[in-house]
Amino acid sequence: MQVEGPRGQAAPTAAKVLPCLVPERRLGAELGKSVVYQETNGETRVEIKESVRGQDIFIIQTIPRDVNTAVMELLIMAYALKTACARNIIGVIPYFPYSKQSKMRKRGSIVCKLLASMLAKAGLTHIITMDLHQKEIQGFFSFPVDNLRASPFLLQYIQEEIPNYRNAVIVAKSPDAAKRAQSYAERLRLGLAVIHGEAQCTELDMDDGRHSPPMVKNATVHPGLELPLMMAKEKPPITVVGDVGGRIAIIVDDIIDDVESFVAAAEILKERGAYKIYVMATHGILSAEAPRLIEESTIDEVVVTNTVPHEVQKLQCPKIKTVDISLILSEAIRRIHNGESMAYLFRNITVDD
Repeated sequence: MQVEGPRGQAAPTAAKVLPCLVPERRLGAELGKSVVYQETNGETRVEIKESVRGQDIFIIQTIPRDVNTAVMELLIMAYALKTACARNIIGVIPYFPYSKQSKMRKRGSIVCKLLASMLAKAGLTHIITMDLHQKEIQGFFSFPVDNLRASPFLLQYIQEEIPNYRNAVIVAKSPDAAKRAQSYAERLRLGLAVIHGEAQCTELDMDDGRHSPPMVKNATVHPGLELPLMMAKEKPPITVVGDVGGRIAIIVDDIIDDVESFVAAAEILKERGAYKIYVMATHGILSAEAPRLIEESTIDEVVVTNTVPHEVQKLQCPKIKTVDISLILSEAIRRIHNGESMAYLFRNITVDD
């Protein structure tokens, strides 16, 4: 695995950066010497090649397509640093894996909570991440979590790179995304539209486990006990709440992975009169056939940050554009190492953002 370190400004004297993948060269911190590789049997081995006793260690780990291998690399490296007597071990994880599995499903588990416990047990003392899928995930951890926001960078892109953006409308592709879309609309002083209807399938519609164990046919009910029956959900015909006719439609979300729902939303917006369609998200996972589907769709441009590597997808689809967020991550690292306040990085951020 290639390991590279950041350069530029004066480096903190007591910090090391041990990246599992390549960070941007901004901090000027000295690169820690480590080796991460796979044994022939598939096991991950980590070797720390220098003394880290009493030092602040920042492990930079982006999450490629092989999520489980990346998680194991992070856990093993953190444990190796812990046993080597590092003072603080801070994980810089721009996209936190398993964040969609943060709610109880029928006969399932809250995997995100499990991962948080594993990271704490391995020795991590702090995490820097970006745009968690649910902000409440921070409560799973027994140590501090700094959940940075990518929205300032995406808002800047809209203002500088989208011609005539004043004629745009911010779109939530489902009611679940309405708060995020509202935040963008209010900051840009633009209109808001929400897609709602039978074509949408949200996380809230999934079973949450409260019907387990399953109901038994012909079950006896205690005499006199008559509980009200919960009515089944029935979604209305698909509707766009808000005017998009003759406007630029900008769909915003936190993750874009399987793009079918975004492609369907773009087709609906096109039918309603939108003449240009952008999709903006923090984490561009873009799995499976996502690049091909985007290229063949009515979407004009997909804008994501570099929290997740997607160079291959960009080669397959020129519609995919990248916004660099390394500046805020490097500043967070500098402030944590120097014991400075993080409030500057969260200025004008509200609870709903």
